[in-house]
Amino acid sequence: MILEAIRKRQSVRSYQDKEIPEDVLQQILEAGRLAPSANNKQHWKFIVVKDDDLRKKLVPACKNQKFIGEAPVVIVGCGTDPDYVMTCGEHSYSIDLTIALDHMSLEAASLGLGTCWIGAFYQDQVKEILGVPEDVRITSLMPLGYPKVLATKTERKPLSEIVCYDKYTS
Repeated sequence: MILEAIRKRQSVRSYQDKEIPEDVLQQILEAGRLAPSANNKQHWKFIVVKDDDLRKKLVPACKNQKFIGEAPVVIVGCGTDPDYVMTCGEHSYSIDLTIALDHMSLEAASLGLGTCWIGAFYQDQVKEILGVPEDVRITSLMPLGYPKVLATKTERKPLSEIVCYDKYTS
């Protein structure tokens, strides 16, 4: 079942003009809430942008990707403790939020909705539009809606190219 949602998920850049029922949206958000995080700290907040004007204001802050303003919802992932560093030396917020947003993306795909990862945005502009405090980091935005057009699936590398056993090999 999970592998089916993974295979179904793709980046959607064209959305129907159709509202997402509140119970469906809550189910998608719940998938993110249940995601694991470093030390179970859950140093995150998700801004659910439904307001038409706010979504349209996000477009220039996201390098004029117009579909962001056309999706009925945009979920914004915010790291509330960007200074927390894991033992491995990595800041946890970007990894934790990636896991949580991926959970949401897969739940959305399983329910027939589409998403797109947005990393091309201007942090300061999005913060100003959405009233995000200076000490909080936005990792990504994720438009959410019913797909109007599905893109052609991209090829994935075979396992033999990306998996090593026991030690790293080139």
